[in-house]
Amino acid sequence: MRTHKLKVFLNNLEGLNFMENEALLKITNNLEEKLIEVRHDFHRHPELSNEEINTTKTLRKLLNEAGIRILELPLKTGLVAEVTGLKKGPIIAIRGDIDALPIIEETNLDYKSEVFGKMHACGHDFHTTVILGAAYLLKQQESNLSGTVRFIFQPAEETGKGAEDVLATVALSGVKAIFGLHSAPDLEVGSFGTNVGPLTAAVDRFEIEIKGVGTHASSPEKGIDPIIVAANIITALQTIVSRSVSAFDQVLVSVTHLNSGNTWNVIPTTAYLEGTVRTVNAKSREFVPQRMRQIVKGMADSFGATAELKWYAGPPATNNTAQWATVALEVAKEQGYVIKKLPSTLIGEDFAYYQEKIPGAFVNIGTGVSYSLHHPKFQVDDAAILPGSKYFAQLSKRVLDILSQK
Repeated sequence: MRTHKLKVFLNNLEGLNFMENEALLKITNNLEEKLIEVRHDFHRHPELSNEEINTTKTLRKLLNEAGIRILELPLKTGLVAEVTGLKKGPIIAIRGDIDALPIIEETNLDYKSEVFGKMHACGHDFHTTVILGAAYLLKQQESNLSGTVRFIFQPAEETGKGAEDVLATVALSGVKAIFGLHSAPDLEVGSFGTNVGPLTAAVDRFEIEIKGVGTHASSPEKGIDPIIVAANIITALQTIVSRSVSAFDQVLVSVTHLNSGNTWNVIPTTAYLEGTVRTVNAKSREFVPQRMRQIVKGMADSFGATAELKWYAGPPATNNTAQWATVALEVAKEQGYVIKKLPSTLIGEDFAYYQEKIPGAFVNIGTGVSYSLHHPKFQVDDAAILPGSKYFAQLSKRVLDILSQK
């Protein structure tokens, strides 16, 4: 009786494997067509940070159809899957982000966003699809893999908090190297870029609350004008970049929001400033808020007002390790990409949180010259998808082989 049950179990298991392999074969035989279809679906149905419920469901369905294992993790949205080779070996990870932006799409694409006020204007639908394609290809080749590749479909990159949520789980347990990508609308399809060290900047946010004394506009001498204080603070903050840090350092201080008063003939009591600081090295990141506090307090004191600086630390700068940035470039060349030398940029990327704990590399893949990231007319050329998937599949195999030899 037990022998019969065992045979039935084994027959069912073989049947399941056959069904999985047949489904995977169907996907990979028409992989480019399948991936384009998937990206268009993601693009039509964008979801904002921490709201990626349906995106996660779709990914789960697509991965299950291909027989790719999904880790059970306490994530509200997003997921982590893995492909494990028949040969024992190390674990590496590839990350793609899945969230969209609160932007009204202005393209004429036949697959444009169907959700008013939301758009994949940063290429995250491209990132997600490329990583999914790499998962399909590696699943097909799992018998030749020397280890495990984890695929992180990360939520909430745009808030700068999604990576921290993933790191709070066991998703990165045992991972020896990690890689991520970003679409590059300033590069033609077939172009590729990365570098050693920082590729993106640390991104911090600040608020400044100023308190003066309100009065009638006809009697400014009876009050303390917070707008004058704000104007002087704004001007003085710009001297941090021009006079307090090296001209060869990459530092940016931008006031992006100013609010004070509500009518034409009253000097208000308060003013509010908000903005961002971008840096690429830890020394500058530590120095800038210290200098800002000196300026804010000193300027407010000089007018008899009070002012408070509130600082909100965001993700640090990405930090590509020399070994893995070099390997990433080597594989890109082998795959036929045209290599572009990229300077560090002052955009933010929470992939940096992973790199604080795990060595790896973040790369840019050309998606066709288009409007910039976060623009309502931003577009991605579908021709970049399949080469991107093949690249990450090959990169994963190369990295596993290198780590297996240690």
